[in-house]
Parts: sequence; structure tokens; C-alpha cells
Amino acid sequence: MAKEPRLLEPAPDWTPEEQPTLPGSPAVIAHSLRKKILYFLIGVFIAISGSLSNGFITANLPLIQGEYGLTPSQAAWIPAAYVMANMSSNLILFKARQQYGLRLFSEIGLVLFILVLMLHLFVHNFEMALFVRLISGMVAAPLSSLGMYYIMQAFTRANFGRGIYLAFGFQQLGMPLAWIISPALVDVDDWAVLYTFELGLALCCLAMVVSLKLPRSLRIATFEKQDFFTFFLLAPGFALLCIVLTQGPILWWLNTEWLAYALIAGFVLIVIGLTYENFRANPLIMTRWLGTSSTVRFIIGALAIRFLMSEQSYAAVNFLKTMGMGPDQFVSFYLVIALGIISGTIFSTVTFSKERISWHLVLAVVLVLIACGLDLHLTSDVRPANFYPSQFLVGFASGVFIGPLLLTGFINALQKGPSYVLTFIVLFSATQTFGGLLGNAFFSSYQYMRTQNHRIEIISKLPQNSPLLTQQLAVYQHNATTYTLDPVLQQNQALRSLNQTVNREAQVRAYNDVIALNGIFALLLLLWGSFNILKSQYLLRKQPFSSDTS
Repeated sequence: MAKEPRLLEPAPDWTPEEQPTLPGSPAVIAHSLRKKILYFLIGVFIAISGSLSNGFITANLPLIQGEYGLTPSQAAWIPAAYVMANMSSNLILFKARQQYGLRLFSEIGLVLFILVLMLHLFVHNFEMALFVRLISGMVAAPLSSLGMYYIMQAFTRANFGRGIYLAFGFQQLGMPLAWIISPALVDVDDWAVLYTFELGLALCCLAMVVSLKLPRSLRIATFEKQDFFTFFLLAPGFALLCIVLTQGPILWWLNTEWLAYALIAGFVLIVIGLTYENFRANPLIMTRWLGTSSTVRFIIGALAIRFLMSEQSYAAVNFLKTMGMGPDQFVSFYLVIALGIISGTIFSTVTFSKERISWHLVLAVVLVLIACGLDLHLTSDVRPANFYPSQFLVGFASGVFIGPLLLTGFINALQKGPSYVLTFIVLFSATQTFGGLLGNAFFSSYQYMRTQNHRIEIISKLPQNSPLLTQQLAVYQHNATTYTLDPVLQQNQALRSLNQTVNREAQVRAYNDVIALNGIFALLLLLWGSFNILKSQYLLRKQPFSSDTS
């Protein structure tokens, strides 16, 4: 039987309206308008800064790969390290916040991150870059909660839902802002500028947190020795799955034996960890709740929506890279995405109501479906400007869906009891992380296979004695005279140019296949989600009728 947690310090004399929603969360104090504005601005800055760090690495990964002389497989470890640490820290963040307070946990994390960044300014190697990403991932988890709580201080308790919408919507701005800022910030000959800017963000966050503190929270003793055993089972299990999903498309699934062992080990550790939790008196994870029909539906929906959204970061961006677009040409592209996220976040905040939460999720899926229709029929002449309408819609969908998704699960968990909230936080983090990784891994693998199929198809249909083919080869051979006068080398160069053209056309067709498949997934999710919403509304209407007739 679960025991009542012990208070670590006397509770302040709060009124019922000021009581924290949960132990570890700040009290709901009535602030002046000036202070509310300050809380809101600090919250937005922290929320964006928490995701901007990882965005810089993703946006500049090819340049970082060149700086350290890494293979694509080695370079993939850098963002993977961030994701692994971020998921692991979510396992202990909630209880750490309840026992030590969110402010202390966040300040210690920020100071540690600042020290590591300062060290990285002097030690430039691959190992240090990995270590910095690990620490960054650990710090990002409390920063996201910190940003949310600062923003919520600007709202009354009745409007906390709007604060959550804004906080999680603004957190998604980190990636597009990193792409927008990077070309002006990163100098290939002076990489210290990037790390110095990141250090400046961390210092600003620390200064803001220290200068304007959150109201006190209720601190309780929550940690048990068994929690750490669970952590040391689940954290490496999640990390191994992240490694498999990031390395699989690069090393290829069937060509690398250790990927299979890592996948097996990851699942075994997670199963053992959840089984151990199932028999604990005060579990860290409420395993029985995970198996309920409502939770299973939430898991499927949350994974599927994040899976759909990953098409933006994979298909549109990688297609443009394949067509030869560089970082400077992505600035306006990501500016449109950022405007879409801001618009979607504001829209969901303004139209917020508990009755509309499910319909906001449906709207997000509809927008992704429309965007897939706009992006179909890509050609090699497509440029970033051609993606503006569709990517604005996907950005809008990203701003619309994240807040309602979080609030839906959080309300369900809170209705079960405060001990279920940690389970939901881990679940929400896992679905969003693995949904994105699964989407990238799946679409990357599918695009690779479709490229090979289209390449074979194009080559098989090339008429060997076609005058057009002969003429094109002659053009390529003539262009090669700029580099060499040797006829044999000119012919070889012409064949290589033809092969590049075939590969490019095969990739264009493959990216069209990816977008079409994502559209099919969006349609299936739309039908499934609409069915569940209509079914739940029918049952709600039927309940009063049944009680009246009984």
C-alpha cells in the first residue's frame, strides 16, 4: 500500500487559490501586471533557449562533421547524445523537482552546462562535443518545465491551459530559429562563435532565473532507492533504442550486426524495468495505467502525430539539400515555418477550451494532409519558395497540436492522482522523442529503397540508341572539355554526369513517394481520430439519457 509522502519543510500559509497544483510546482500567486509581463518574457526566453541549443547542432551538423573529420555515422552520435540524455533526465526530473525544488535543480543544471561550455571553448574534439550534447540534453528537460512555469505565472489558474499552449508552442521555435540565425552566426574559420553564443544564452537564462525567482513550492520526500534501480534499467534501454533509430538508416539495418543486439538489449532492459515497477509498492511508473484503453489510444495518437510531423524535417529539408540548397537559402524557408508555429500557437491559445482540445488535434492532422497534397509532384526545379504554403501549414499544425496533446494526457493523469503525473511526463516525452526518431528512420529508409527502385526503372527504360540520349551525352562530353582534352576522360565524365542526372531524378521521385505515403498515414489517422472523438461524444450524450430512464 502506498504511503503518504513526508513534507520536507512547513507549508506556507497559502489560501486555497494559491495552493500549488502539485508538489514541486510553484504556488499560484496574484502578481502585479508588471511582474506578470516579466514572468512571461522570461518564460518565453527560457522555453526557446532550451530547444535552441539542439537546433544549432542539427542545423550545422554537416559543418560540424567536416570540422572534426567525422563519418556520417559518427556525426549522428552528436544529436543522438542530446536525445538520450533528455529522455533519461525526464525519468528523475519530476521527483527531483518535488524533493529539491525546480529552481535548485534548474540552477545547478545551468551552472554545470555553463562550465562544460566554457571548457568546450578550449577543448575542441569529438569526445568533448558528445559530452556537451549529453549535458545539454540533461539541462533541456528542466528548462522546458521552467519555461512553462514562468509563462503560467502570467496567467490565472483558470487560464493555465492557455499558458501551457504558449509554453510548448514557443519551445518548438528552437529548430527554425537555429536555421535562421546560423548563417549569420557561424564562421567556418571560427567555430568558437557558435559555442560562445550558446554560452551566452545559458548565462542569460541563469541570470533571469536568479533575479526573478518562481514562487515557493511544496517540497516532499519522494525518492526511494528502488527509483535509481528503475532509472539504471530504463535510461540505457531508451538510449539503446535511440541509437538504433539514428544509426540504422546510416549503417543500414541488415548490414550491421550490432544494431540487432542493441535493439534486443534495449527492449529487454525496458521490459525488465517496467516489470520491476509493476510489483513495487510506490512505483516510479504506473504500469497498470499504461495498459488501459484510454492510455493506449493516447500513445498511438501521440506517436502518430509526431511521426507525421517528422516528414517536414526529413522530406522537405533533405529534398532541398539534395537539389543543392545551402544554409543561406534555408533562412526564408525556416522563417515561414517559424511564422506558422507562432500563428498556430496563438490560434490554439485564443480558441482554447476543454471541449475543443480534440478538435485542435484533428485540425493539425487535416493541415498536414493538405500540406502533403500541396507538396506532391516535386521536380528538380523546385526551390524553397515553392514549399512556403505547405510548410506554413505544417508549422501551424505543430503550434496547434502540441498544447492540446499535452493537456489531454495531463488531465487524464491528474484525475487518477498526483502519482500518475510522472508516468504521463515520461510517456509524453517518450512518444514525442520516439515518434520523431521513428519518422526520420522510417522515411529515410523508405526514401533510400524507393530511390534504388526508381534508379533501376529509369536505367531500364533508357533507349540505348536514342538520338536524344546520344545528344545529351555529347553535351556532357563537350562540357568536360573545360577540365580535360583526353577523349577517354571526357567520355567517362559524360557518363558520370548522366549517372548523376539519373540519381537526381530517382531521388525526386522517391521524395514524392515519401510525401504521398505520409499523406496516406495522415488520412488514416484523421479517420481513426474522428471516429474516436465521435464515439466518445455519442457515449457522453447517451449517459444522461440512460440515467434519466433508469
